Order: sequence, then structure tokens, then C-alpha cells
Amino acid sequence: MSNSTAPATAADPTGSASYREAGVDTAAGDLAVELMKAAVQKTHGPEVQGGVGGFAGLFDASALVGMSKPLLATSTDGVGTKVAIAQAIDKHDTIGQDLVGMVVDDIVVVGAKPLFMTDYIACGKVVPARIADIVAGIARACSDTRTALVGGETAEHPGLLGPDDYDVAGAATGVVEADDVRGAHLVADGDVVLALESSGLHSNGFSLVRHILAQRGIGFADHSDDFGGMVGEALLEPTRLYTSPLVDLLADETLGRSIHSLSHVTGGGIAANLARVLPVGSWVEVDRSTWSPAPVFRILSDLAGTTLESAEGTWNLSIGFFAVVSAADAAAIATHLTNTGIPTWPVGTIHMGERDLAGFEQGAKGVDGGAVRLVGSYAS
Repeated sequence: MSNSTAPATAADPTGSASYREAGVDTAAGDLAVELMKAAVQKTHGPEVQGGVGGFAGLFDASALVGMSKPLLATSTDGVGTKVAIAQAIDKHDTIGQDLVGMVVDDIVVVGAKPLFMTDYIACGKVVPARIADIVAGIARACSDTRTALVGGETAEHPGLLGPDDYDVAGAATGVVEADDVRGAHLVADGDVVLALESSGLHSNGFSLVRHILAQRGIGFADHSDDFGGMVGEALLEPTRLYTSPLVDLLADETLGRSIHSLSHVTGGGIAANLARVLPVGSWVEVDRSTWSPAPVFRILSDLAGTTLESAEGTWNLSIGFFAVVSAADAAAIATHLTNTGIPTWPVGTIHMGERDLAGFEQGAKGVDGGAVRLVGSYAS
């Protein structure tokens, strides 16, 4: 585990006192590592070698020897401008879960089981308690997703970032048997698209959120009956984690093979993220009437004077994940996931063959995928 505090420039040859004058406090970094150590160690199973503080994290990969054709899956991401809200109200203990959700939940999309993760925090000034809060949140979410937090870095960038500014990023690695990879190649005519409920905004579209509130003169520390308390706290609702329930379901001998394709609804919104995991030539109409977006989305839309439909390419509107599954097992899979605490429901059926695709989103982010459009009106 390499969760040390690294300077943004080369080591100061003249001594630590001059380095402190330049704005880098290595002693504060060491204290931050001590404060986060216990939380990090709780994510370590016997596969993690070397403990905390090394230059590189070590993970015993001998279990992969027993696999027929193990494929490593990797993902990297950040939290985006949601961190600005955490900074504004000085609340940093949930942003780590957002990071794990953005990174680790991408890995399960291909059917992979996460193995380990590393994090990176860039800040203007190391405040040990703040850094420890961030990393403790990462560690808790890593434990929830059964992911070892094996490495990390905290870097001070004085002069580039303000004393209270920071950004977070991470990368994770997982593994999947080649024969168990999920994706568009498994999707068939008549498959059912299941929606898995989000916990709120997750970590996308916060530039729009901040713009809307600024336009209305609403501060993150303001109290609002509509938001149910402090505005910033409501907006910091952490990202729901889908990995463990989905990994367990994929391994289920009865239902696992009926899961053909998965999609994490992040940047790009609902239609684009689903289209990415469907085969070329397929199409689906997602029925808005099957769910009602959470109040936070309606409040923000009302403040902006716009419709929920206009935000479908920006916010998840209460769908955090999609599962494309065989029709025969769709009801059982939805019930199983709902019983794990993730409300799940059918929103559409996959069709193959030619049709007029005007108004459909076709593929996204370089993927020549299927075609998706949302139809109907949202439930009240």
C-alpha cells in the first residue's frame, strides 16, 4: 500500500523547512497516512502482501492459475465536480464511496469480479483529518464491494489548488473467465431490460446541478424544505454500490447465465449507456411510465424551469444500472435484486430487425451498439 504524501515537484535539496515554506508539509502527509491506515487494512484479505506504506501494492494472483482463460478487467474514473459540494460544506466522508461506485461498478459490467483498487488525491494542502475521511470512505466502499485497497497517493499542489481544494481519482482491476464475459454478443431478441434503482444523482451532472442552484441564488449550506434539510447534504447522497449483489447473482447456478448484458448509467445518461451494451441491429423503447424519478430530480428540474425529459442525457433519473436478461428469468432476477435492497423492475423488451430509428440513440462513446429511446410519461 503506497498511500504516502508526495510533493508535486522534485524533492527539495535544501531541507524540509524550505519545503514547508513552499507549501508542502510532509509531516501532515505522514499523519494522514497514520489516520487512514486502520480503515485501509480492513480491506485486505490474505491476497494482499506487504501492508501499508510500500512503493507498490502487492496482490497474490495465484488464484488465477486455476482459471481456464482469465481476463483482467480495468477501469479508472473520478467523482467530477461533486467534490465542490463536499468542499463547500466541509463534509468528506461520503465522496470516497462515490469514487468506488464510479470505478468498481464499471468492472462488473463485463461480468468481472473486482480484485483491487488504488486511489489518488490531489489537494492544495494536506489536512490530515480531511484526507483520512476521504480514504475511510473509499475503504468502506471497497469492503462493501470486496475490493482490496492496495495502493494510493496523496499529492500536495500548492499554488495550483487552493488550501481547501482537492480532487480524487481511482483505478481498479478485476478478473473474469473469457467464457463468462457479459456483453452485447449475448443479447437476444425478446430479452427484457431491467432497471436497477439509483440512490440519487450518483456522481454525474453536478456541473448542471451547481449551475441551476447558482442561478437561483441557493447555497449548498442553505436549508430547504424541498431538499429535506441542508441542500449540500441532500446532494451528497452517496452513489449506490451494485457490485456485490451483481457478482453474487452472476455466480448463481440458476440465474447467472440468464444475465446477458449490463450497463452502468453514468455520464451520458439513460439511453446512451444502455445503447452501448446492445448489439447492432437491436432496438428497445424504455417506458418512462414504469418508474417515478426521485424528488431530487424533480426539484432540480423545477428550479431550472425545464422538464425531466430534457435531463435524460445528463442525470440517471433514478436508474443507476441496467441488466438485459432472458425473458424466462426476468421476474426471478428482478425479485432477487429487489430482495438485496436494490429495487429492480422491467422497462422494455429487446427487438431485432429493421425499423425506423428516428429519435433513437444509437450507440455511444465510440461503440456501434443498439438503438434506444425513451417513450411515454414518467409516473407521478
